[in-house]
Amino acid sequence: QLQNKILILTICSAGIGGTFQYGYNISIINAPALYIQTFMNTTWLERTGAPLESNVILLLWSFTVSAYPLGGLTGAVVAGPMAIMLGRKMSLLLNNIFVIIAAALSGFSRMAKSFEMIMLSRFFTGMNAGVSMNIQPMYLAESAPKKLRGAVALTSASFTALGLVLGQVVGLRELLGGEESWPFLLASNVVPALIQLTALPWFPESPRYLLIDRGDKESCISALQKLRGTSDLSAELEEMLAEQAAVKGQRAKNPWELFQNPSLRWQLVSIVVLSSAMQLCGNDSMYFYAAYVFQEAGIPQDKIPYVVIGTGSCELITSVTCNMIIDYAGRRPLLLGGYIFMAGWAIVFMVALSQQTQISWMPYLSMACIFAYILSFGIGPAGVTGVLPTEVFDQMSRPAAYMICGSLLWFNLFLVGTAFPFIVKSLAHFCYIPFLVVCVCTALYVGFFLPETKGKSFLEISEEFKKRNFKTKTRAGFYKGPEEIKTTTL
Repeated sequence: QLQNKILILTICSAGIGGTFQYGYNISIINAPALYIQTFMNTTWLERTGAPLESNVILLLWSFTVSAYPLGGLTGAVVAGPMAIMLGRKMSLLLNNIFVIIAAALSGFSRMAKSFEMIMLSRFFTGMNAGVSMNIQPMYLAESAPKKLRGAVALTSASFTALGLVLGQVVGLRELLGGEESWPFLLASNVVPALIQLTALPWFPESPRYLLIDRGDKESCISALQKLRGTSDLSAELEEMLAEQAAVKGQRAKNPWELFQNPSLRWQLVSIVVLSSAMQLCGNDSMYFYAAYVFQEAGIPQDKIPYVVIGTGSCELITSVTCNMIIDYAGRRPLLLGGYIFMAGWAIVFMVALSQQTQISWMPYLSMACIFAYILSFGIGPAGVTGVLPTEVFDQMSRPAAYMICGSLLWFNLFLVGTAFPFIVKSLAHFCYIPFLVVCVCTALYVGFFLPETKGKSFLEISEEFKKRNFKTKTRAGFYKGPEEIKTTTL
């Protein structure tokens, strides 16, 4: 069982400084929001002798919040070249530099009387999350055995959810969410970074990266032996060598080359649809609504933070459940079920919101909807979306595919964050209509166009997509004969 231990420890040390930080940094900013706004005002007052107007404070605050997805977008763009040049493991290790800078900036911001330092620190924190959201699932899926690939890559989503919950807990007034301690709360993200810097160097680099990108067969075998123990490696090595032969003579692709390549058409459409839907389905906006709905349900104001922790725990419970069943149930049923349920709950939620004041038990129904929506998101879309780019692209296209995925993810997070308050203003109780449309369309796409990837080798998945990509070509009469099929590029 030692090799399983090594794999589990590799997952934990990659996760704690990886996607854990994404969830943690999203939720720690909520607790001290008012204190930071007050700090901005007093700092400005000391500098200029005049207080800030409330709309200017709001503007500065929205800059602070949106610095995070902008950093994430930057991180997602640099993640591709980092993964290719430095390797998966080294990129994750170097990525901690961004968090250490961010923690120093936010930790000393009050002492330096500078709210600009907080904005800058959020940008660096975002960069760290952007890199890890791309490289961690790639590193883990490339290191996992075929039958566990889905579950292992999915741990990225579990770590995100764990980060969310821990961020909510640490942000409680009793811990670091008080007025005196908010700089420490914002700087607390340095702890996971230090844990990763101590733990991850002991574990092997991705065997696939070593063999296919570096051409280093010895290191690949020794990494596999560490990860798999004494079990027979010949079949797995053979499969990797076949993939190496298939991409021989190619170099790692750039994102724009994926768009130009007809043999990648369906893979690209699939990840674009699913990465966009993950942010545009309204799950993060549920957290925005949570406090308001709980207040309406008669929960006392000072108890609301504790109930909000419940919503985060929901996502954690389902992503762990999803981990256990993904390699049995498959990717498609989880995605399809998740989006169909979310569409259903969105309708119930809008009805409940519109009747909130008329019917006494409606607030409780809206509360149930929030939990059900987050549960439906956690069971499929939250985790499976991150696994797919690893499975449907080959080694040379994978980093570029993650760059596209990550950029879409962060851009849409920024978009929803900016647009949602306006959507609420204009559509009031029916603000979930856009999200409902996204859920229905995504469910239709998954139902009709996405093939199942469970338990297949990367080459088998390539073949399946190739049939789709070239089926449309033959019909159109562009088919150029066998030279099209030399590569097994997805």
